[in-house]
Amino acid sequence: MHLEILGQQAADALTLVLSAGLGGSASFWQPQLDALGEHYRVVVYDQRGTGRSPDALPDGYSMAMMAAELAAALARCDILRFTLIGHALGGLIGLQMALDYPQQVERVAVINGWLSLDPHTRRCFRVRQDLLLNAGVEAFVRAQPLFLYPADWLSQHQARIEAEEAQQVAHFQGSENLLRRLDVLMSADFTRSAARISQPVLAIYSRDDLLVPWPCSTRLAAALPNARLVEMSWGGHAMSVTDPDAFNLKLLEWLDATAPAALPQRATG
Repeated sequence: MHLEILGQQAADALTLVLSAGLGGSASFWQPQLDALGEHYRVVVYDQRGTGRSPDALPDGYSMAMMAAELAAALARCDILRFTLIGHALGGLIGLQMALDYPQQVERVAVINGWLSLDPHTRRCFRVRQDLLLNAGVEAFVRAQPLFLYPADWLSQHQARIEAEEAQQVAHFQGSENLLRRLDVLMSADFTRSAARISQPVLAIYSRDDLLVPWPCSTRLAAALPNARLVEMSWGGHAMSVTDPDAFNLKLLEWLDATAPAALPQRATG
């Protein structure tokens, strides 16, 4: 698994592990690296079967396997205590790790995530499946920004979107891998296990998210014993990309407020 360690390298630096969504690529977090790396050790990785972590995913691939793969990769780098910050699928991986590796996971931030799959989100995923299976990779990639970004932001960033589309087609993770990862994502359900997640959890959402209705985050936060709910009014499903300044500020504020007492907090002011 391709993994990079960035930012602060001091022995007492708190570690943040950033986990992307369905795309699985570490590059998703580029707008956060400077802001977070100034104060924290930051780990980014390409999820198994994506980007620089090529592999054919097995039948029966599961959320528990995703969590175990990341835990093993971190252990190989002697990273045994960390906060996981995840976007959609990445956030659900964080919740699974909080359950399976409670002594390692200090906190979890879930960006536009859910407790269980919403019917609207299921419809969106099925549309994307149909595009991939019936229209091909290019059609799937071309439609993806419609689910991620607000229309006004898209209209102002067409050149960037076209460049990203070409890159994604050239480095596509493969239809079988994507469909297996999507199956894991659609079947994830923390309804019965959320009460066992005692770590602080940030459920941050964008009210204009087209893919995941914002009440999904409120239901997630309500089911967790130690959650904070934070809203962004604009930015779409990928608001960490479209409005990184506002997103980074809210994330840093939560990290400061929940920093482990035994370790130094980020300097403010």
